[in-house]
Amino acid sequence: MTGSSRADRPLAILGPTASGKSGLALGIAERLSNVELVSVDSMQVYSGMNVGTATPTLDEQARVAHHLINLVDPNVEFTVREFQRSARLAIDDIRSRDKVPVLVGGTGLYLRSVIDDLEIPGQFPDARAAIEAEPDTAALHTRLAIADPVAAGRMEPTNRRRIVRALEVCEGSGRPFSSFGPGMEAYPPTPFVQVAIRWERSELDRRIAERYQAQMDEGFLDEVIRVNEIGPSRTAAQALGYRELLAYVRGDTTLDDALDEAIRRTCRFARRQVRWFRRDPRVTWVDAPVDVETAIEIWDRVRRTPVS
Repeated sequence: MTGSSRADRPLAILGPTASGKSGLALGIAERLSNVELVSVDSMQVYSGMNVGTATPTLDEQARVAHHLINLVDPNVEFTVREFQRSARLAIDDIRSRDKVPVLVGGTGLYLRSVIDDLEIPGQFPDARAAIEAEPDTAALHTRLAIADPVAAGRMEPTNRRRIVRALEVCEGSGRPFSSFGPGMEAYPPTPFVQVAIRWERSELDRRIAERYQAQMDEGFLDEVIRVNEIGPSRTAAQALGYRELLAYVRGDTTLDDALDEAIRRTCRFARRQVRWFRRDPRVTWVDAPVDVETAIEIWDRVRRTPVS
């Protein structure tokens, strides 16, 4: 694919939360008039959760076309499979108008579902309910080791969320969880050029804390109060910052303690994001701050490299 166009090898801008992905993507889209942005953020899909998820503002949306934001209400469960389907439709629509999609976000699994066309297992609520009734996570891991030893060997015996999901698929579909797709450890050729923004840890921590303060000034707490009145879904209620502020709204902690915990949790999450993206050998890392011209130059250089 030497000499390929940007349309042949679209861009994905990655990185941890608060790394400046959205601003960089917006700048690229304004510099290249044929670009439209596709959010790859598991929480920006929720309407009414715009401040805390740093969803592009109405002004930014008016300047550049954005996709996959504000798709559902906060009381709705939104799965990876639904995101993948929505992303495929959005990308096909963009390309049908001779535009170039640029993915931007930090939700690693959502990104992989798109760029690697992962086979995502369905949901099996009845099976999940029965599994969740077992309080002993170690017992569930033992159960998974019998049903799917490969999947069990890939996860910590204490990671209840992953264990429950794997068992749900095994028992609901009749197939081993590990049989779906090549697995997250495989990094097959993809047309997408992936560029990740890298910050020093202390600087990223500072940016995270400052962003929380800015979000509080923008009305984050009022937004959380409205979300609480709606009754957030399990997934929406776990969003960074929302879970902690919801605890304050419900009288379980102080506001200062809620914000401190939100900052700590977000900093830990940012480190996990970095580890996730570092495992992918197809990602090109660039030290922050990154200007638009540098990002476009990297995109053009990498896209001319044959996919292998």
